[in-house]
Amino acid sequence: MNSGHGKWRLRAGVAVLSSVLLLSACASDGSAKPKSASATPAKGNAPGEGKGYSHDPFPSTYKPYPGVPTLLRGATIFDGEGGRIDNGSVLLVDGKVKAVGGAIADADIPAGTQIIDATGKVVTPGIIDIHSHLGDYPSPGVQANSDGNEATAPTTPDVWAEHSVWPQDPGFSRALANGGVTTLQILPGSANLMGGRSVVVKNVYARTEQGMKFPGAPYGLKMACGENPKRVYGAKGREPSTRMGNVAVNRQTWAKAVEYKRKWDKYEKEGGDPPGRDIGMDTLRGVLSGEILVQNHCYRADEMAIVLDMAKEFGYHVSTFHHAVEAYKIGDLLKENGTCAAVWADWWGFKMEAYDAIKENLALLQKAGACAMIHSDDANGIQRLNQEVAKALAAGRQRGIDISDATAWEWLTINPAKALGIADKTGSLKPGKMADVVLWNGNPFSVYARPEKVWIDGAMLYDADNPKLRPVSDFELGQPGSGDVK
Repeated sequence: MNSGHGKWRLRAGVAVLSSVLLLSACASDGSAKPKSASATPAKGNAPGEGKGYSHDPFPSTYKPYPGVPTLLRGATIFDGEGGRIDNGSVLLVDGKVKAVGGAIADADIPAGTQIIDATGKVVTPGIIDIHSHLGDYPSPGVQANSDGNEATAPTTPDVWAEHSVWPQDPGFSRALANGGVTTLQILPGSANLMGGRSVVVKNVYARTEQGMKFPGAPYGLKMACGENPKRVYGAKGREPSTRMGNVAVNRQTWAKAVEYKRKWDKYEKEGGDPPGRDIGMDTLRGVLSGEILVQNHCYRADEMAIVLDMAKEFGYHVSTFHHAVEAYKIGDLLKENGTCAAVWADWWGFKMEAYDAIKENLALLQKAGACAMIHSDDANGIQRLNQEVAKALAAGRQRGIDISDATAWEWLTINPAKALGIADKTGSLKPGKMADVVLWNGNPFSVYARPEKVWIDGAMLYDADNPKLRPVSDFELGQPGSGDVK
């Protein structure tokens, strides 16, 4: 493991990690280097600057915990890409999915493989939550821990969510153990038109945010339209106070970003004196260059359509609309623009722009051929995203939209992986991908279903049958009910 890991201790250990986790931490020197060539100053750049929009001064130090070769045999498998295998097997070797299918030949099973009888159970890829505020709005939810929204200016693209992430948030361990969540995107809040950079993390025990940071995952830019920014900043007597003000401030900011990018592109091509550096504009330049993905909080269909037009005006792409309670109205438009929708199953009515929601939203988006997924936006909801999908699936079927269980699992894994730019690494049980895997004790769309075991990169980090592999945050040690108090 690397110097970042060690965030959570285990119930049986209290003061120390279990032997496997301790050995993994000791095996690391924390010297992981950024893989991107852009971390090295490009030709024509001022010394030490690199490309400001893509250079990461806070690189991931994540390294997988050591696991053992593992074969899950006899399970029902949802592969995350719409496939289902009955009485199937999944082989995990060296942190990757080695093989998936029916019976796996003995010759392909390494010596010393742990064999798990999964008869009557279900194996899936680990769940990916594209919209979380864990770590930035951690438990306990007190003002001293409220670090998810820099609500001091309408646009704050200079802030990065990872700089508020508290790795000891008990929500991480609960999402792993109760919800089978292995990867999540942590976003700034939605008070701002541009709230700052998001970060994608693996849901592992770590002492530092860098120790959780998903290696190679693109950053996101959190944006917001609608009621939130106009309410927050209009109340302060400044623009925006209306939806047209929202769009005006966004467009003016993007116009400045286009000019900023032009100057830096010219400098990197021709040399000379470097332009002035602006940390916020670095982020927007990254969006315009296609390296940072727009994650846009937006409820109403008409506003989503306006944002898509604005994106075309300035030459960027919207990866995903979040919440998107009216996405069902524009499924064809989302498909045409290659933009995903991350939605709830049935949250609605808590403000005017959330009024016209319907429970069939996900199913209708699927029928339209759009990229759609579930998301939480909530420290409790992240623990039952499988149940949220079950509700959306049932609502669609009741309206005659026939979607299989295996297809619905796409809403939990491969679609959020696509929207985060990590589908080549995780999100489905395909050979060569990260072994992020959940063994469920039954049908995962049942209210009674629970993760029985969870692997991240092939290392078992949760086991309902093993008290030594039931994670608890350091912050909770010594608290009543934590398991270490007599």
